[in-house]
Amino acid sequence: MQSPTREATLAQWIAQEQAMRARLAGPGSLSMAEVSALSPTEFFEGVGNGELPSPPIGTLMDFIPIEWSAGLFIFQGTPDSRHYNPLGSVHGGYAATLLDSCMGCAIHTQLKKGQGYTTLDLRISYVRALTGASGPVRAEGKIVHLGRSTALAEGRIYDVDGRLYATGSTTCMILEARG
Repeated sequence: MQSPTREATLAQWIAQEQAMRARLAGPGSLSMAEVSALSPTEFFEGVGNGELPSPPIGTLMDFIPIEWSAGLFIFQGTPDSRHYNPLGSVHGGYAATLLDSCMGCAIHTQLKKGQGYTTLDLRISYVRALTGASGPVRAEGKIVHLGRSTALAEGRIYDVDGRLYATGSTTCMILEARG
């Protein structure tokens, strides 16, 4: 079977983004109690179906959830001049935010109802500069280990041509519901 062309992949990515943007509700937050009352599936499906607010950071940084399953989470964004540093390329914080988000959400997909998480450690390796010409990029996070008190995940940012822009890894602390 032949691999899809760059144009076909780009068209698919754009169509997936447009479909998700049409479903997402406006930005907002839930309390930790509200989130922990939901299973990860209920939470992410609620966000993806527009029944729960979309994360405000996605609006600020202009990236959206595209796909998720047990232990996997993918966000998509298109960096542009709003994300530039004074040197004329996308600020490293954009990639760090995408990676922190996809890796943390990958961990969240595997938590039990009532559990939460927080990032303890975030490591990023930049491979090449993101610019407005990079086009849409995806940040893909995958769980490496899920324990009782900590979880590890890895992530990568790539474009429609499969070019790697950054990789990351994280350690998250698993939080149990209080009281």
